[in-house]
This record gives sequence, structure tokens and C-alpha cells, in this order.
Amino acid sequence: MPHPEPMSDQADSARSLRTLHILEMLCRAAVPPTVAQLAARLKVPKTTMIRMLRIMLDEGWVVRMPATGGFVTGPRAHALGLYTLKSTPLVQDCLAVLRDLARQMDETCNLTALDGNDVLYVARVESPHPLGVHFDHGARVPVYCTASGKLFLSRMPRPERHRVLANLHLRRHTPNTLVDPARLAEYLDQSRSRQVGIDNEEFIRGMVAIAVPVVDDQDAMVAAVACHGPTARITLDSLMANLHRLQAAAETVRAILLRR
Repeated sequence: MPHPEPMSDQADSARSLRTLHILEMLCRAAVPPTVAQLAARLKVPKTTMIRMLRIMLDEGWVVRMPATGGFVTGPRAHALGLYTLKSTPLVQDCLAVLRDLARQMDETCNLTALDGNDVLYVARVESPHPLGVHFDHGARVPVYCTASGKLFLSRMPRPERHRVLANLHLRRHTPNTLVDPARLAEYLDQSRSRQVGIDNEEFIRGMVAIAVPVVDDQDAMVAAVACHGPTARITLDSLMANLHRLQAAAETVRAILLRR
């Protein structure tokens, strides 16, 4: 018969789980929750929550929003999510989905994730055509002028989006790049309602792309499935005509990422 776990070990386990519960709540929150809100939801004293958040702040697991006092996940939490997304079994399964999508689209298809202020290419299947735009696996591209990046921004709570954009230098990559913050904000609101990100030669002249979200069971965006190609061969209209194919692939990737 197994020996019961000592009370001190049980208390340590409970504290560790609280930290994970905090991170889970921050990932799912539409608006950054405050200390009082977190304490109430986890049913712990406010002083206890303050101590836990102070440690998590120091270690980079959470970040406090200066305007509202609410909390969002920090760089270490984002890194952990990326490590999970880039784990070999997951990537191999997602690559199989991308290969099928690339065959249907006859263009390059990607699985991307948000990494700080950049978009990270987690997995990709290249177009068979000699003419194309090629990025290495693990490449990073700007968040504000790419299809996946603008989709990530559009799905963020507005306070978090404002924080990200405030830290960006909106450099013009092509004549189509949106560098006016007001116009970009308006576009991002439209992208959220359409549930699709569009790059109309905004990052690279002569390249167009679309992206659709991969969401978790709380409808939070965790990744994007995207397709891009040169304007010498495709148009945005032709990509949008195949939007349903990307959405179907995103649903399959979602099932892979969320399987238990």
C-alpha cells in the first residue's frame, strides 16, 4: 500500500499548480486580469497572489501592463509555448498536413507562430516551382506587414496589441506597407472580423499571402496556417478562392496540437 504524500509535499505541489493555473488564465483572458481578479478566480488571498506574481515577474513568466495594472504572459511563457510547438513529433505531423495543403494549393505553405515581435516559421513545405520566395525553417519576419503577423495582432486584446505596436518601428518594406498606426489599427480590426490575414505585397514586392488562425479550445490563436507565392503566378483573389482549404488544414493542425 503506497505511503500518503507528506503534507509539505502536497502544499508544494499545490503552489506549483497555482503558477500553471495563472499562466493558463492569462493565456485565455480577453483582457489582462488584475491581481484581485486572479486571486478571486483561484480562490487564494490577495497577498498570496501578489507574492506569486512578484516571483513570476522577476523570472519573466508574466508582464504587468502599466496602464491597467493587468497581467499578460511574459517572454519565458512564450518561449515555452514555442518549444512545445516545435517539438519533433508535432512538427512531423503538421508537416504532413502542410504537404497535402501545398499539393492542393500548388504553392508554398507554412505553419507559423508568434515569437515576441516577430513571426516564426515553425514548419514549411516549399512550392515545386522554380520561381518563388523562399525562407529558411526558423526564419523570422515582421509581425506588422505579413499575413500571419497581422492576423496574430488582430486577435490580440487591444491593450496587448497597443503594447506590441508601441515597441515596433513600422518600417516601409514596399510601397504597400502600412506604416501609419491609425490605418494599421483599422486594418487589424477588419482582419479580426474576417478571420483571415492578408499580405498584399506589403513585406516583399511581388509576393502575396493569406493566413488563417489555429485556435485552442478557448478560441485563443496559437498558430497560423499560411500560403504565399509570387504575383507572376498567383493573385490574392486566387488565394482567397482557396481559403476553405487553408481553414480545413488549420482544423487538422488544431486537432494535432490539442490532442491529449
